[in-house]
Amino acid sequence: MCGFIGELLHKHNETNHASDQTWNEALEVIHHRGPDQTGEYKDGFVRLGFKRLSIIDLENGSQPFSYEDDRYQMVFNGEIYNYIELREALQEQGVTFHTHSDTEVLIALFAHEGKDMIKKLRGMFAFAIWDTEEKTLFCGRDRFGIKPFYYMRDNGRIHFGSEQKSLMPYIQEIEVNTESLQHYATFQYVPEPNTLTTTVEKLLPGHCLTIDQNLSIEVTSYSDRSFYQQSRNQSLESLVTETKEVLINSVEKHMRSDVPVGSFLSSGIDSTAIVAMAKEQHPDLLTFTVGFETQGYSEIDIAQDSADKLGVRNISKIITPEEFLHELPKIMWHMDEPVADPAAVPLYFVAKEASKHVKVVLSGEGADELFGGYRIYREPLDLKFFDKVPKSLHPALNRLAHRLPSAVKGRGFLLRGTTPIEERYVGNAFIFNEEEKRELFHSYNSSHPYTNVTRPLYDAVRDYDDSTKMQYVDMHTWLASDILVKADRMTMAHSLELRVPFLDKEVFEFARALQTDFKLANKTTKFVLREAMKEIVPESIVSRKKLGFPVPIRVWLKDELYSWAEQTIKTSGADEYFNKDYLLRMLEDHRQGKADYSRKLWTVLCYMMWHDLHLAPTNETAIKNVM
Repeated sequence: MCGFIGELLHKHNETNHASDQTWNEALEVIHHRGPDQTGEYKDGFVRLGFKRLSIIDLENGSQPFSYEDDRYQMVFNGEIYNYIELREALQEQGVTFHTHSDTEVLIALFAHEGKDMIKKLRGMFAFAIWDTEEKTLFCGRDRFGIKPFYYMRDNGRIHFGSEQKSLMPYIQEIEVNTESLQHYATFQYVPEPNTLTTTVEKLLPGHCLTIDQNLSIEVTSYSDRSFYQQSRNQSLESLVTETKEVLINSVEKHMRSDVPVGSFLSSGIDSTAIVAMAKEQHPDLLTFTVGFETQGYSEIDIAQDSADKLGVRNISKIITPEEFLHELPKIMWHMDEPVADPAAVPLYFVAKEASKHVKVVLSGEGADELFGGYRIYREPLDLKFFDKVPKSLHPALNRLAHRLPSAVKGRGFLLRGTTPIEERYVGNAFIFNEEEKRELFHSYNSSHPYTNVTRPLYDAVRDYDDSTKMQYVDMHTWLASDILVKADRMTMAHSLELRVPFLDKEVFEFARALQTDFKLANKTTKFVLREAMKEIVPESIVSRKKLGFPVPIRVWLKDELYSWAEQTIKTSGADEYFNKDYLLRMLEDHRQGKADYSRKLWTVLCYMMWHDLHLAPTNETAIKNVM
């Protein structure tokens, strides 16, 4: 696990590499990703820098990694969980290995099989391989986007790295991408491949790119994240058995490490199932939980009860409002770009606590997206009544519903039932709608509605049922741009490696073929997963509604965080984008209990913190204070 940066020159670039001062600044800004070792490779065309957190084979896994008499040079962030099997297959072909690391397996696989080797990888990864003979750079990112990869063009060079902040030293003047900012206001994150800057892009999950000496970039997809719609013709009993088998195998692979492994533990079935299966591999497994003093915002008691029943030790921590405010600038700096998911805050603190005891933790991200776990996925089933109403009548009924007073019972049901899924579902987070954004932004651009993001996704899955369409949208937006961003950044902030066994190649191949009837049966969610875990997870957990590390933002913005929020809005340097009077009225209405504006306010506040850290004239001092 690590962080890397790199730059590639045009073959006729007269400016050569960037200055050593800028290079060192860019490398040190991601020191938290790899505090154990620093490495560098440089020739007349490429420069690679590396920061390493040692998990497997410290002595022989150093990077940049050189292979085949120095022909290939590689930097690699992640873990290849099937590296032992890949290594054995290569050895049968006569390949000799000099280390026991997955790093050597990865580069050897590329040297002997070429670009298609990426399809064989089972793990989380982002890498860049420089071929000194062909003078080409080949880069890849895992199919879910667990590990990040950013890149940009600049002055006859291409720069790339594990975090956007490592590219910032090369940008003379950072320009905000206003289209991305509008999308951020809708989703609470910027959907990939875009970022909040006009310069930097992300490599999409399941994609690779090749760059030649002319700096021509070819981006290609090697894996899709679609769901099968054909009948599987399997019984519930066989599906339950296969679910257990594929998950146990994944957890076993994810436990491969030369250092202690722990696990996050919340109140829900996902993390509890991971802990239960991991304990079979490691009986002394440590688990970690955080909560808040505010009533209804803590999972500690439930997690402790689960840990006791599973026979593992649980280490917990209460987060105070004072700690929250003190660490918030660091959280936003490490986030790299704003993601206004409040769950990032407890994730930061639980990672901080875990890093005192272990170097690797397991977590339950991805179970909801793969197995149909969000309650909202049941909405199309609850609206089946409207399938009996002629489609030609839906528009009239929808207009009627809009005319009804908001307090009329059934108005919302009528609105949802007569609104197509493509217009009804944006994703797991829907913060500001287009009308609200007209008032929020000084320069709202009607040519950048959120449907520019969602329409191509819905177009790709016209034949899916509505619940699976929702899964597909979340898989391509929410999961990669929110869930996995905060998971990577908040753990790496403490030099802690996070592993997510649900987001495994083999688990997905199984889950993608599950029919909706099996995912959302019995008036619940993740039905097959729950049935599979009944023999593994305490009965009290199997059907419990998860909280998901809840955060008392709604409560605190009325009291403990009110003055801070007011001051942040008034003093932020983001005046050119936001209508601050509108935000201050919203804050006051929230304080008085007229409406719950906490998520809208938090979304803007997170952007303002990011803006003032990275774009404000005094940002150098601010950043030094949080690093």
